[in-house]
Amino acid sequence: MASPCNSGNSGSSSSHSASSSSSTRCGSAGTSAALQLLGLHKTYRLGSHVVPALRGVDLSLDPGEMLALTGPSGSGKSTLLNLAGLIDTPDQGRVLLRGRDVSAVNEAEATRLRRDTIGFVFQAFHLVPVMTVAENVDYPLLLAGLPLRERRQRVAAMLAAVGLADHAAHRPDALSGGQRQRVAIARALVKRPALVIADEPTASLDSATATQVLDLMREQGHAHGAAFLIATHDERLLARCDRSVALRDGVIERGAATASASAVAATSHNAVAAQPRRDTKESLLPC
Repeated sequence: MASPCNSGNSGSSSSHSASSSSSTRCGSAGTSAALQLLGLHKTYRLGSHVVPALRGVDLSLDPGEMLALTGPSGSGKSTLLNLAGLIDTPDQGRVLLRGRDVSAVNEAEATRLRRDTIGFVFQAFHLVPVMTVAENVDYPLLLAGLPLRERRQRVAAMLAAVGLADHAAHRPDALSGGQRQRVAIARALVKRPALVIADEPTASLDSATATQVLDLMREQGHAHGAAFLIATHDERLLARCDRSVALRDGVIERGAATASASAVAATSHNAVAAQPRRDTKESLLPC
């Protein structure tokens, strides 16, 4: 069975050396990994048909690491994200967040963990349209019951970090696509999660805007120690991830390495630099 220790992109950023040990990538339970998926199996039934979505997947992410999960439709990416995000439970195997086994927690505890320790970033942003930018970012803190003063401080700091301090009072419909995705990133990180799960976060963005959003995700993930697990078909995203792992038919493929992140990033940067910036609402593509 393929494992991320011998699959995916061995190239890495300055924050993650290519010589990282296999125990860091596929460590035993109790290591300092932000997320560990150990021997995950998941099967769905469609009428009389049994569909194996995942077949023994092992994966480990370090704090601050950014990992791209690739593969064709039907490969198991969405199932893996659902299990990592505690939206679904595995038939077999374990999910560990910061070393804690959360595979079989009840729904109330899963909801609390999603609220407090997991952030989500979506292709379609999913901002609340009647809320301002500041209110959207504040919402997870409100749900968590943090004091008003601390919430205001965190929101102000997070909006400054993503370059949207001057847009705090704006509604989402007044923002460009890139700005909306920056709000979504701020909302995901403001609660200081162990893990951020992103599903096709750049699919609706033009190249220049996508590059800015990816660099922001990387910068803020490293700054806050949040691991990013990103499902994507976007080649641009691979250039800025520490690793990439390919799924096919519910297993991690062997020999699925891509070019090194630094080499691809240089090529991507040159290509984007030659293009005019189109960070406008018109840059949004159909989802």
